Amino acid sequence: MTCNGCRSHVEEILSKIKGVSKVNVDLEKKEAIIETEEHFPIEKYQEALKKDSDTYSIHNIDDLPKKEANATSVEVKKVNGNGTYYCPMHCEGDKVYDKAGDCPVCGMDLVQQPVLAQSHQYTCPMHPEIIRDESGSCPICGMDLVPMEPSESEDQKSYKDLVRKMKISLVFTIPVFLIAMSEMIPNNPLEKIMGIEKWNWVQFFLSIPVVFYACWIFFVRAWKSIVTWNLNMFTLIGIGTGVAFLFSIFGLFFPDVFPAEFKTAQGTVHLYFEATVVILTLVLLGQLMEAKAHSQTSGAIKALLKLAPSEAILVIDGEDKVVSIHDIKKGDLLRVKPGDKIPVDGKIQAGSSSVDESMITGEPIPVDKEEGDTVTSGTINGNKSFVMVAEKVGSETLLSQIVQMVSDASRSRAPIQKLADSIAKYFVPIVVLISITTFFVWFFFGPEPAMVYGFINAIAVLIIACPCALGLATPMSVMVGVGKGAQNGILIKNAEALENMNKINVLITDKTGTITEGKPSVEKVVSTTNEEEKVLQIIASINQYSEHPLAEAVVNYAKSKNIKLSEVRDFENVTGKGVTGTVDGKKVALGNKKLMEQTKANVDSAVENSIFEEQKLGKTVSYIAVDNIVVGFVCITDAIKSSSVAAIKELMNQGIEVIMMTGDNENTAKSVADQLGLSAFKAGCLPEDKLNEIKKLQSQGKIVAMAGDGINDAPALAQADIGIAMGTGTDVAIESAKITLVKGDLHGIVKAKNLSHAVMRNIKQNLFFAFLYNALGVPIAAGLLYPFFGILLSPMIAALAMSFSSVSVILNALRLRSINI
Repeated sequence: MTCNGCRSHVEEILSKIKGVSKVNVDLEKKEAIIETEEHFPIEKYQEALKKDSDTYSIHNIDDLPKKEANATSVEVKKVNGNGTYYCPMHCEGDKVYDKAGDCPVCGMDLVQQPVLAQSHQYTCPMHPEIIRDESGSCPICGMDLVPMEPSESEDQKSYKDLVRKMKISLVFTIPVFLIAMSEMIPNNPLEKIMGIEKWNWVQFFLSIPVVFYACWIFFVRAWKSIVTWNLNMFTLIGIGTGVAFLFSIFGLFFPDVFPAEFKTAQGTVHLYFEATVVILTLVLLGQLMEAKAHSQTSGAIKALLKLAPSEAILVIDGEDKVVSIHDIKKGDLLRVKPGDKIPVDGKIQAGSSSVDESMITGEPIPVDKEEGDTVTSGTINGNKSFVMVAEKVGSETLLSQIVQMVSDASRSRAPIQKLADSIAKYFVPIVVLISITTFFVWFFFGPEPAMVYGFINAIAVLIIACPCALGLATPMSVMVGVGKGAQNGILIKNAEALENMNKINVLITDKTGTITEGKPSVEKVVSTTNEEEKVLQIIASINQYSEHPLAEAVVNYAKSKNIKLSEVRDFENVTGKGVTGTVDGKKVALGNKKLMEQTKANVDSAVENSIFEEQKLGKTVSYIAVDNIVVGFVCITDAIKSSSVAAIKELMNQGIEVIMMTGDNENTAKSVADQLGLSAFKAGCLPEDKLNEIKKLQSQGKIVAMAGDGINDAPALAQADIGIAMGTGTDVAIESAKITLVKGDLHGIVKAKNLSHAVMRNIKQNLFFAFLYNALGVPIAAGLLYPFFGILLSPMIAALAMSFSSVSVILNALRLRSINI
């Protein structure tokens, strides 16, 4: 479930089941507590939900021990099918729909969510069971095969539909407008052709196509909003133009009913067909402009989608075959030619090249790739050819994950949007009340014809107060900002993370793989018995089962020395300390001093002094204990990333306190902290130490960001206000974080902070202008300036202003595309 609508909907459905006494749905937990007079099987609830037009899945979590006779806890999930459409104003959060239509809350056209490039498959129009990967003729009837995927997206179709309706609306609106305006010309030339009464009938017939075809959708939306009591901009448009149109029809058919102040010198009633059609046409123009501008806000996602190639070259028995990327399996060998886009994620098996990764990392300099190096889907090969092995395909590729994350984040709601939501909830009823008040104030206190003035100004209030700009203020900026981040290698999980990133005042960062390269190398192995090769064989054997970067460095070092690894028994990864196991019948422990203390290993003072000297040089040192006696140590170096120093300095200049927390020893940590200019660091930290430190800082009112890349960082990343994972790290860390830096570079945090600041400033600008627009527009439309300056706001001008206010919000959001972060 994604919104309060889901919650109340599920509660309503389940409450209707006979015997159910109480239903309480928790939106956050996606859980329902159901109290019943007797026990019901879970299938009874499932059946009730299945009968509903919306689809939900439901299953048992447990039977909760409660005071009530029967209480069952069940998990409820909204099942949205393909879920390819969403509301651009995000009225229901990240809720999505299976087909095009209108948002049930605000009435806006649902927007299609971009999807990855589909394979080029063809089918027969007469025999749809025939599906081929290549064009040709149908083997059954001989007809030409046609592409299975549509030739244009749904948003393009919607835009073209609006263009067609706009043309029709203009064809009929312009004559109506000219006929109405001709009354202001001395010696009206149209009156010489026929009388005003007959021209009124012409206006009526010309307005019918505009009202009942081109702009009928606005009245449908207005009616839905009233029936469901989801009052929105179309409520005001529908009421305003509807009243004007019905008034005009009544005045045309029954002119004698109206008093003299509603009539012209010729005895006809003042009609408002021109106001109706011009207002509706201007609103339609606003919708058309919004549709065009909105397509640009998702430009980053569409640009990412274009990166995905639709075909690849599969190498089978030494021969090349062009296949769809959807047919690629893990382990397949693929040939990538010069200039080609890399189809999936994998490793180079044969050859070398330089790869342009700017579309993923935001860095313009091509990266040299050799055998064994990883390559990413969507990046562009340089001037050499190579063969790669596919490791991640389909939705597993980094590009697919980026697209999905960007798409999800752009549809999420920022906390600041709650302000706009709260106001919008009461806005429409207040505007309707102001409109009614305006009519009566003019009726009782206005000049003659007072009733006409009151009627026109009441309609102007309804039209100009449409809250569309208010609703678009936040989601448009979020969508553009998230896309901008993706283009710069910053993947933002949701809008809340984007907003909170601007508030952080403490950054806790891991050392290995975050500040340092994360590619440690063994400098030397020291043995107290001068048996370095034997000691290396033992520690490499036990490390072969560990995923830690330090373990990998030891194993690679041993392999370079052609050391044969032994079988290990009773292997155990001691979190934050090291590893233990049995090698060749001997108990082995490899790790830091805490592990030595835990295993009660004896440490010689000479060894202790040697390790201390190495640590002072900034090296990571692991103790080696065999049968509870320390027999040596291994020195590992891990270079500090060139960008780390500048990035940390920039963050500190922005007033952010940077704290390095590492599992490494005090001396090594101090050496790194000194090189970075850090005033605060903590060494020998276990995962729970990082977690507790974050909780402690949060209890002091700090907004904490945590940057890390390992499995041991996952708890801290989840606890932090903003978890920032390095894209070069583990999947667990990335999953736990709210922001992922594809390049795994601390400079990405600076970029994320700058982006967050720019987006929040943009949102505040949008909200300010939206509030200011309504604050000034409504009083002016009501006639506040008339007593002082004799100025009244025509409903047509009000409609034009309303439409352009929405477009101005979108255009302001689009400015984020050009900012330099």
